[in-house]
Amino acid sequence: SYSCLFFQRDEDGSSVKSALSFDPTPDAQVLYKAMKGFGTDEQAIIDVLTKRSNAQRQQIARSFKEQFGKDLITSLQSELSGKFERLLVALMYPPFKYDAKELHDAVKGLGTSEGVIIEILASRTKVQIKEIIKAYKEEYGSNLEEDIKSDTTGYFEQILVCLLQVRTSLSPVTDVLKSQALYAAGEKIRGTDEIQFITVLCTRSATHLLRVFDEYQKLANKSLEDSIRSETHGSLEDAMLAIVKCTRNIHAYFAERLYHALKGAGTRDGTLIRVIVSRSEIDLNLIKAEFLKIAGKSLSTMIVVSSSFGVWALLSLFCGEELSPARS
Repeated sequence: SYSCLFFQRDEDGSSVKSALSFDPTPDAQVLYKAMKGFGTDEQAIIDVLTKRSNAQRQQIARSFKEQFGKDLITSLQSELSGKFERLLVALMYPPFKYDAKELHDAVKGLGTSEGVIIEILASRTKVQIKEIIKAYKEEYGSNLEEDIKSDTTGYFEQILVCLLQVRTSLSPVTDVLKSQALYAAGEKIRGTDEIQFITVLCTRSATHLLRVFDEYQKLANKSLEDSIRSETHGSLEDAMLAIVKCTRNIHAYFAERLYHALKGAGTRDGTLIRVIVSRSEIDLNLIKAEFLKIAGKSLSTMIVVSSSFGVWALLSLFCGEELSPARS
C-alpha cells in the first residue's frame, strides 16, 4: 500500500506541509550530488523536492546558487527530460511565477492554449491576478493583457481582458435587476447580448454572483449554465462556464479538470501537473474529495490506472514509494 505525502487529510485542505527541522544547505548538496557526474540520481531529487513546501524549495534554490554558483531550475532542465522534468521544474517555481509561465507558454507557444488561460484567469482571486500580472511583466518584459489581446479575438478576448481587471462588489439590491438583465440578454430576446453576460460575470464578487445565479434560476426556470450552453459556444462558452463553476464550487471545478485530463483518449499531462502543483498547498485535499464524488474512485487510483500518463511522476509526488522513473 502507498503511504502518500500528498494524500494526507488536513483541515485546511492543503496537502503539502513544510518539512520540520528544515535546513536548505544539505538539501542543496544532495541535489548537486544527484546531478553531478555521469547519470542522475532521480530518486534523490524526488525525495528532496516533493517533501518540501514551495517556500522551502525557494530557499534550497538560493542555497544551491550560493554554494555551487548554478541556477537550480537550469540544472534540473539540463539533467532531466520529458514529463519528469516538467513536473520537477513546476515544483521549483514560486506560485505567481508558475502561473505567469503557464500563461506565457499558452499565449506564446505553438497555437494558443485557450483552456490553460481560462483555467488560471477564472480561478484566481483579484489579488492573485495582480501578482500574476506583475510576475509576467518581470519575467517576460511584456504586458499580459496586451499579449492576450494580440493572441485572441472577439468576445473571448473581451472576457479574458475583463477577468484581468479588478472585480467590484455591488449592493444586494441589484441582484434581481442583474438576473433580469442576464435573462433578457440570453433568453428573452433573439440573439444573445454577450457583453451583458461578460460584464456581470467578470465584474461582480463571488458572493454577489451566487445571489444573481439564484435569482436567474427563479426567473428563467433553468440554471445560468444551461443558458450559457444554449446561447454560446466554443472558447467563450468554456470561459463563461468556468467562471460560474469556480464561483459555485472551485474545488469541484478543479476536480472536473483533473477528471477530464485523466479520462478518455490521451491523458492531458500539463493539466494534471499544473492543477496538482498549483493547488497542493491550497486545497488539493478538498479537490480530491470532490473528485471522488465525480469519478467514483480516488484521484490516486485513477492516476495509477491511467496508462497514458507517466505514473512514476505523480506517484513520486504523492507517495514515499521507491520508484524507478521511466523516461517519456
